Amino acid sequence: MKEIYLDNSATTRCYEEVADIVRKTMLVDYGNPSSMHRKGVEAERYLRTAQEQIADTMRVKPSEIFFTSGGTESNNWALFGTAQVKKRAGKRIITSEIEHSAIGEPMKKLADLGFDVVKIPVDAEGRIRMDALREALTKDTILVSVMMVNNEIGTVEPVAEIGQLVRKTCPYAYFHVDAIQSYGKCRIYPKRMNIDMLSVSGHKIHGPKGVGFLYVDSRCRIDPIIYGGGQQNGMRSGTDNVPGAAGLGLAAEMIYKNLDDHVEQMYRLKEKLAAGLKELPDVRIYGPANLREGAPGILNASFIGVRSEVLLHTLEDRGIYVSAGSACSSHHRSGSATMTAIHASKAEMESSLRFSFSEETTEEEIDTTLAVLREVLPQLRKFVRM
Repeated sequence: MKEIYLDNSATTRCYEEVADIVRKTMLVDYGNPSSMHRKGVEAERYLRTAQEQIADTMRVKPSEIFFTSGGTESNNWALFGTAQVKKRAGKRIITSEIEHSAIGEPMKKLADLGFDVVKIPVDAEGRIRMDALREALTKDTILVSVMMVNNEIGTVEPVAEIGQLVRKTCPYAYFHVDAIQSYGKCRIYPKRMNIDMLSVSGHKIHGPKGVGFLYVDSRCRIDPIIYGGGQQNGMRSGTDNVPGAAGLGLAAEMIYKNLDDHVEQMYRLKEKLAAGLKELPDVRIYGPANLREGAPGILNASFIGVRSEVLLHTLEDRGIYVSAGSACSSHHRSGSATMTAIHASKAEMESSLRFSFSEETTEEEIDTTLAVLREVLPQLRKFVRM
């Protein structure tokens, strides 16, 4: 049975070249970058190269790239690092109602610590309501944190417009963007978009798991949240993850090499899948009505009358891998914040699946998926009615 992997928003398959460099830095060039001998110098060179590779994709300085254990740490660092530095300037922190739990849970903790956390509502397609954001921006605002692409329904937020508004209205506030689902799928230029901090995770772009980075504009000052030996200019202590950083840097370089072609391919696949789903009864698609206004690699749909888990495992039995919402949401039983925010019904929430693509996904795989759905949905709905 041929495997069809349509869960690339949860994680991606590592590029072969990335796996090779990870292996090399674990078995050959395995030195500690903090060591002063030649093996240490070789290891440090991998870190500098990775910073340059990543910085080139966003036209920023290599010194503004800090390696972390992944997107969750990057998000936490941006939030708590800013709150600690700016707590005397104000207490207001603004986010949206549809953030990933890697933002939502730290926000709960910040609220417990006495910060005024404000969540901006979204419209029916998941876009942040700019009028509500304008009203929420006050002189005591110290941080605005918004995801660029929603991880469940693929809505692309107007981060450039938000960045401009924040800079104009609250020039001393920082603007943080969770780019975990957008980096490697679109062009991101933080300087031009007024983004002060930006979080990325390696395993979403065919890089290794357990590594990510936080971009911090050189004009911004945030506190570390990990203290120790003073690695990464004292900003993030701990022995440097050379294999992870080397793999992440190479993955970043590779994914941006033919980005426009890859994005166009994914949009065509998304449109093909959406067209096929619309022919099926009792199916609803979420996100922007104009599919090309959403992310190229994410399509979320509800199959009314069939529980997500049932359909997910039915597809799995046929070698097709999808997800029921966010991969991380399986650890939270309170339901999807995104689906709640766009006012999806209980029946819609209980029957939604996320299909997510990469440049490795093919038209044949989409055709097969649609054929399987056409076959199994009537059977599953018949079983439910019985």
